[in-house]
Amino acid sequence: MEKILLIEDLEKAENKTLYCTFEEEIEGIECLTPIHADLCVRSLGEFIQITGHVTGTVELECDLCLDKYSQDLDFEIDELYTKGSLLGAYDESGQEFEIKDGQFVTDLNGAKEIDIYDLLYQSVILNIPNKKVCGINCKGREFLTEEDTTDPRLDIFKDIEINPKNS
Repeated sequence: MEKILLIEDLEKAENKTLYCTFEEEIEGIECLTPIHADLCVRSLGEFIQITGHVTGTVELECDLCLDKYSQDLDFEIDELYTKGSLLGAYDESGQEFEIKDGQFVTDLNGAKEIDIYDLLYQSVILNIPNKKVCGINCKGREFLTEEDTTDPRLDIFKDIEINPKNS
């Protein structure tokens, strides 16, 4: 589902600021609760800034035991877009913006809209832990036997003998 923000609507808004609320599941992510986002979109000359707060609960698979578990999401969004080319926007506006650690400027290349749904999808994906573990007491794959973890294609290497060179 698309949630499109037209830049023209932003420019016509009072104080060139729009407020949006998003509450729904995001396709491609196992959502246990709808993803909720309260966003503030501001036009800053040649730049557009989107800030806000995102919450929700997703279902993940533990990397150690492979069981499913729920993960609460609670994070801030702070995205910066440039309406034209990044260098052209800086040269024309003369404005200076502090780029924070981990913040990127997305170049809209003259596009007339921003896909809020895509922004939220990417933000949720980036806020899912790299190492997904269901809990501090996860025992991992203890339930697997050695038979379950051996790849039969590697049986050919069982009988290889390695003789060290005699010096």
